Amino acid sequence: MNKNILIVDDSELNLMLMTSLASSIPDAVTHAFEDPLAALQACAEFTPDLILVDYMMPDMNGHEFIRIVRSLPDCHDVPIIMVTTENEKQVRSYALELGATEFLAKPIDVTECRIRMRNLLALRRAQSMLKDRAKHLEFEVAQATNALLERENELISRLSCAAEFRDPETGGHINRMAHYSRLIAEKLGMDKAYQDLMLKAAPMHDIGKIGIPDYILLKPGKLTPEEMDNMRRHPLIGSEILAGSDAPVIQLGEEIARTHHEKYDGSGYPNGLKGEQIPLAGRIVAVADVFDALSSARPYKPAWPMEEARAFLVKNAGSHFCPDCVEAFISAWDQVVEIRYRFDDEQNDIAAKPVECQTPA
Repeated sequence: MNKNILIVDDSELNLMLMTSLASSIPDAVTHAFEDPLAALQACAEFTPDLILVDYMMPDMNGHEFIRIVRSLPDCHDVPIIMVTTENEKQVRSYALELGATEFLAKPIDVTECRIRMRNLLALRRAQSMLKDRAKHLEFEVAQATNALLERENELISRLSCAAEFRDPETGGHINRMAHYSRLIAEKLGMDKAYQDLMLKAAPMHDIGKIGIPDYILLKPGKLTPEEMDNMRRHPLIGSEILAGSDAPVIQLGEEIARTHHEKYDGSGYPNGLKGEQIPLAGRIVAVADVFDALSSARPYKPAWPMEEARAFLVKNAGSHFCPDCVEAFISAWDQVVEIRYRFDDEQNDIAAKPVECQTPA
């Protein structure tokens, strides 16, 4: 691998000497300049592995040259040898402050110059290897992190689907209400990270239905008061299943599972929370979940037309639903329709007339 050595000296004799010494180093490619401005231009075009610069030069001295070199993006740690006279201690001290690495005294000692160049090139090579290793490790960590996130997302998806297998709802429902939830979060001005969390966490809203008996969960008719009380345990069951995780998406899923059946006027369950006592995620999913439940076919009812389901949201904004969440949902109606048909279920009869039915549990 070639080693680029850049040499700057206004003395032609010194330049020839240092170029000759540098050229004797295996794999060295020398770039010699009498003009420091031309040398700086070269530094901007490629990154040297070693720089030798004279202190006393016209137009720009060695201090100014080092200061500018150190400001270049890829030259922060390039070894720099400054050539000075032996008694210029203040010059050397200031050069060290600016970023000089080593010094050569005039007149140049051939052996010392060659040894210093070789040592600093070895240092540069070690630095490069460490950087490459660090980049490789960074890449491996990123790959491992992505793999963990993918597994986490897969487990969440499978966990959500496990509840749906015991429920008359469909996989389309999971996708639709999750995308509706993300859309509401977006229209409420939440940041991209929160929107993405909503998309991943919303499908866990009914995970607690795993703990509800089949004779209740799959009953084709209206539930008795006792059966409804049993059904209304599923938010707390879901909360218990998801509680205690360090993963943000699981934490949000637990919050959603626990609060998505709370109502804005305080008449919901399981805790009778009111208004902004209900976490935002729970208020968002309440709108998304009920809208999709109404506009989808269930064993106890046909699907409502989307416009009828939308009217239900508007009518119950401020009582069942958070008004801001309803407004955000309605404001994105074209996107709502697109989501509805993108994740359509063949059995859904969205043209059916609404019938008298219980609000979905």
